[in-house]
Amino acid sequence: MDLLWALLTLPYAPVRGLTAVVGVVAREAESRQRNPVNIRRELEELDAAAAAGELSAEERDRAEQRVLDRLTGGARSGERSRPARRGPAREGGVRDDRRRRPGTTA
Repeated sequence: MDLLWALLTLPYAPVRGLTAVVGVVAREAESRQRNPVNIRRELEELDAAAAAGELSAEERDRAEQRVLDRLTGGARSGERSRPARRGPAREGGVRDDRRRRPGTTA
């Protein structure tokens, strides 16, 4: 039965091989992107560019944050972090996010 299955799925062998190769390439790219040596080199390049006047302080800070987010697993590239949504505020600006138990008064 295994021989018959192997013969029937033989046309899909290139797809399985390509999937395996893509997986290996993706893992290698991820490891290089998160490698602390590469992160440090990129940060040094940003500092050198800022010292040469190629980047403003704000641009350098944003670029450093993107590099550090990549290292720490923060926001993915292309995504912007959004502020947390908060519930409605009660009078006086004080929020009451606690759930009330039945039969209790606030």
